[in-house]
Amino acid sequence: MTSHPFPEHILSLPKAELHLHLEGSIRPAIVTQLSARHGVYYSEDEVLRRYSYSDFLGFLDAFKWVTSFLREPRDYALIVEDLAQQLLEQNVVYAEITLSVGIMLLRKQRPERNFEAMLRAAEPFESRGLKLFWIFDAVRQFGPDAALEVVNTVRNSASKKIVAFGIGGDELSVPTAEFRLVYDTAASLGLHRLMHAGEVGGPEKIREAVELLGIERIGHGIAAIHDPALMDLLADRRIPLEVCPGSNILTGALAKQLSQQNATIQDHPLPKLLRHGIPVTLSTDDPTMFHTGLATEYRNAHRMGLSESELRSLIQTSFDHAFALASAPNHR
Repeated sequence: MTSHPFPEHILSLPKAELHLHLEGSIRPAIVTQLSARHGVYYSEDEVLRRYSYSDFLGFLDAFKWVTSFLREPRDYALIVEDLAQQLLEQNVVYAEITLSVGIMLLRKQRPERNFEAMLRAAEPFESRGLKLFWIFDAVRQFGPDAALEVVNTVRNSASKKIVAFGIGGDELSVPTAEFRLVYDTAASLGLHRLMHAGEVGGPEKIREAVELLGIERIGHGIAAIHDPALMDLLADRRIPLEVCPGSNILTGALAKQLSQQNATIQDHPLPKLLRHGIPVTLSTDDPTMFHTGLATEYRNAHRMGLSESELRSLIQTSFDHAFALASAPNHR
């Protein structure tokens, strides 16, 4: 969709990553280490075969499998160290990493102990120029009581490194209104509010998140293209969409939104959303499990037809809407 070559120097600019799941970043070599710790031996090729799927259910199965090897604080420390190294290699200087605390609680772990080990693992990377902050995430289909447990874990952890509370999972499961108390409690603790919405659900899921829960950033949000009034609302209120194009292709989310059997990167609505005036950030979601990275996603955005100035605006928007940054570099 563009006749201009990709501006390679874009990749050397400092970047922020705002929609990134820790558990979706575990590289095959690290999985082999984790599984061996717990008495199971997989080769990297076997892990890669597990990381191959054609739909969202296949991805969920792989996600459940790989997270089954996260059992102790040292396991979480290992994957934090590896992710931090990956981010530095991509010129990421700031990241808000989503942590599936809801899964920890489901598996009867002590999230506070896991998180302490993660903070220790992340600390050496601060001096190397990488600022890491955390989003404690609940699983929507587990319900509001389980989500409130995640918020209580934030209170117990008492760390300024936790900047937000979010909910992912099946957005078509529990009604949005049932999470009002959960988000009110999170806000009372000073947390910013996030939610996955409009990934596979319709635009009404985005509107409900904003109007019922006071959500400040929307995870994915590609369904907004079906509702011009909603697009206006997001633009007017400056509510960002955390867009993850590679993820939307592999999970089938984009094909579902477009009512197509398959979808390509060139079909993605990111340019339409961006040019409507909606703040858009570019992210990887579950980078290793979706076989992507920030460099790939910026190349994807270029393949959609974005100009160099628009690519720079994506970089800048990630800094502008980062929860823990008082000021941001200007890449416009």
